[in-house]
Amino acid sequence: MGLNKKSVDDINAKGKRVLVRCDFNVPLKNGEITDETRIVAALPTIKKLIADGGKVILCSHLGKVKEGPNEGESLAAVAVRLSEKLGQEVVFVSDYNVTGEAATKAVAEMKEGDVVLLQNTRFRGKEETKNGEEFSKELADLADMYVCDAFGSSHRAHASVEGVTKFISAKGGENVVGYLMQKEIDFLGNAVENPVRPFVAILGGAKVADKLNVISNLLEKCDTLIIGGGMAYTFLKAQGYEIGTSLVDMEKLDYCKEMLEKAEKLGKKLLLPVDAATIAEFPNPIDAPVEVIVKGSEEIPADRMGCDIGPKTAELYAEAVKSAKTVVWNGPMGVFENPILAKGTIAVAKALSETDAITIIGGGDSAAAVNQLGFADKMSHISTGGGASLEFLEGKVLPGVAAADDK
Repeated sequence: MGLNKKSVDDINAKGKRVLVRCDFNVPLKNGEITDETRIVAALPTIKKLIADGGKVILCSHLGKVKEGPNEGESLAAVAVRLSEKLGQEVVFVSDYNVTGEAATKAVAEMKEGDVVLLQNTRFRGKEETKNGEEFSKELADLADMYVCDAFGSSHRAHASVEGVTKFISAKGGENVVGYLMQKEIDFLGNAVENPVRPFVAILGGAKVADKLNVISNLLEKCDTLIIGGGMAYTFLKAQGYEIGTSLVDMEKLDYCKEMLEKAEKLGKKLLLPVDAATIAEFPNPIDAPVEVIVKGSEEIPADRMGCDIGPKTAELYAEAVKSAKTVVWNGPMGVFENPILAKGTIAVAKALSETDAITIIGGGDSAAAVNQLGFADKMSHISTGGGASLEFLEGKVLPGVAAADDK
């Protein structure tokens, strides 16, 4: 897993230009930041480098940037919010080229403890292509050392995540992880590689396809695997149940059968819903009122779809969590964006909040659910990376983690 990595505590940043890859991919509405969780999460690393007398150069992507650079995805709003949070000016380089003359000049004028934020890295075009090599070198030219603190992007081998490290190393600089990355590696890494047992993994979300390798890998590591969300119906169908119009991945039926057999062979518990909250048709808009009829998993009517786990299943899953010492949860139990179909997700979140286990929420929708439902402060760790935490749980090596220097 490569967990023994150098961190910001292992470097001397005084007087050095330190490039920090953050995850400032924040939601924006009319130019205003609507959730500053990711900015707050980056502060400990930034403050440490300022206190050590580093010249702190921050970079991040924001949005998908499909049509090329645009003001709607500029990091200008992040610079303003960061300045407020740090209590000092964060100089923003608005140049769409990211590493051009304006950036070089801003960095040259820095004093110890100053902070500069570069423009959205995606404005340079595709970071993972040939163009990325040149961009990697230009980023490295601005700095003496590099800190990766963007766990949410660490599964991508992009210029600002992995490419830059080769050029920093080539000139004798160090590549380390920040506090946020360190925390993610510690919690997720230990949960998968060295969990305190009993270890319970809860997987939800819509599609089996998204979690193929996660299911297989976690079955080998955990004691109990709980399946909820839309993907549970493919498992139920694989067992020969009638699932009505519920979400199903017909191509993954054999895979689900294999996983059920694997669980049995390994002596692991694999829990599936015993009842479901069924509705006649999918709500439009998603939070519109719906009429729910609870049905046993083996008796879902042909014209109805399961959109949440039922009360008996919620009880069963809560019970399974009670005796756990480590719990990893990725993916909601139903259509949690609808208050009527959020009951299963709430029940699981509540059960996790009441256990004394190490509770780790694996980013994405489950993190959003826990935050929205008000259980965030009761969890041991909420991952900042959806895709990254999934790949970590699969047992994959993440480029952003692997690129950091070993201790």
